[in-house]
Amino acid sequence: MTYYTVDDLRPGRPGWGVKQFSALAEAIDHSNEYLNIVESIKQEIRTAQYRATVSVNRELLVLYHSIGEVINEHKTWGNKFVENLAADIKMSFPDATGYSVRNLKYMAKFALRFPEKEIVQAALAQITWYHHIALMDKVKNADEHIWYAEQVAKNGWSRNVLVHQIESGLYQRQVLAEKVSNFESRLPSPQSELAAQTMKDPYIFDFIPFKEDMIERDIEQALVKDVTKLLLELGTGFAFLGNQYHLNVGGDDFYIDLLFYNLNLRCYVVIELKTGEFKPEYAGQLNFYLSAVDGILKKEQDNPSIGLLLCKSKNDLVAEYSLKDMSKPIGVSAYQITSNLPKELECQLPSVEDIQKRIKGAKE
Repeated sequence: MTYYTVDDLRPGRPGWGVKQFSALAEAIDHSNEYLNIVESIKQEIRTAQYRATVSVNRELLVLYHSIGEVINEHKTWGNKFVENLAADIKMSFPDATGYSVRNLKYMAKFALRFPEKEIVQAALAQITWYHHIALMDKVKNADEHIWYAEQVAKNGWSRNVLVHQIESGLYQRQVLAEKVSNFESRLPSPQSELAAQTMKDPYIFDFIPFKEDMIERDIEQALVKDVTKLLLELGTGFAFLGNQYHLNVGGDDFYIDLLFYNLNLRCYVVIELKTGEFKPEYAGQLNFYLSAVDGILKKEQDNPSIGLLLCKSKNDLVAEYSLKDMSKPIGVSAYQITSNLPKELECQLPSVEDIQKRIKGAKE
């Protein structure tokens, strides 16, 4: 095969005719074909590596589950049984790790939480044992454990990200929360169900430094400043397109607080931020923005755009009535900039009045 350099492509090169250009075109075709072959093989290797990892992980979890069942069957033998078992395994397999007393107790807990081995082989085999340890430490029931395991597999969360999501109450906010939206009546199935599942209430923006006099623009800029954490809180599939996104409608200028595209929902998502309590007129404004986005940005292959109104607080009934006659799909959620302190800590901290009294006493 003849090889050509970039210089060979310059116009007017002496001695070049139809034959030379045909040879060059053939070489380029071969080169493109080769690159496609390489990419295809690389993808097959990645897929095989993933399957091998999942297979090994599945076998390990099944083994741990079986050991846990044995320990549970002999729990009347007391803690000494587990200690002796750990020592004997270590003696027989000196190079093996993962069979400490602590880990054997986790195996027993794992088998107790999931009596059916089929679940272990399917839903739970997608994530590592160390993720499962975090879930056993932080989560109290099997349904929540499985849901978080599925989210880890879907989103590729590290163990630290998983712990953060659990501590932020993601399951309660995304699965158990009574959400306010008109998705069911404004979107076809299954998009309506997927949109509802994607929504949270409240959203936790605990990565924003809190200031007493913050306005909408301050919160918006703080969110955009750390867009990686914002996307993590919004969930899988969100792509950030811009803040104060400009729309020109009939010669008038309008600015959307935050504009996203959700790859799973295949639609634009318009988010409006409000620092106070929800008001019915907010829904009307967002409804207009969605009409404009659908008219200006939405392509034929896109699904109808969705709006999300985030307020500092909301009256659910007022929000429900406000959305009832809106033509566009809108959800209303609260947000928190900082997580509330635990009650036991709250009781120990002095009130503002106490602090002021102490300052006054110190001055006197």
